[in-house]
Amino acid sequence: MLNKGILNPQINNLLARVRHMNSLLIADRGFTYYPAVETIDISLVDDIPTVLQVLEAIKPVFDVSQIYMAEQFLLENTQSVQDAFIKSFGKIPYTFEEYHAMKNRVPGAIGIIRTADTIQYANMLLVSGRVEN
Repeated sequence: MLNKGILNPQINNLLARVRHMNSLLIADRGFTYYPAVETIDISLVDDIPTVLQVLEAIKPVFDVSQIYMAEQFLLENTQSVQDAFIKSFGKIPYTFEEYHAMKNRVPGAIGIIRTADTIQYANMLLVSGRVEN
């Protein structure tokens, strides 16, 4: 029985199947549904859990080499929200790109973890692999 770390068996199963250079999307509550991409919905009520909470939970067990987010995130959110996201990335390289360009990457993802985040454009596509220090 798991008693620490990620306890959700579907998320553990999904993370175990991600290989080098595969991608995984952590989505806000309003992100488009992709029937062909496995989606694990962990939304409960508004903002429980959030995208950043999920990112913090998986970072210890998931090597992320790149994060993609929509540049609209920068236009729709306050500086303090932006700073919180960028701080959470640590040394992981990140790119803000046009929303549809980011969405075009999703069909190639191993899976989607849908949160209840209400922050506009909070979706982040994580590419697996180690970051060189």
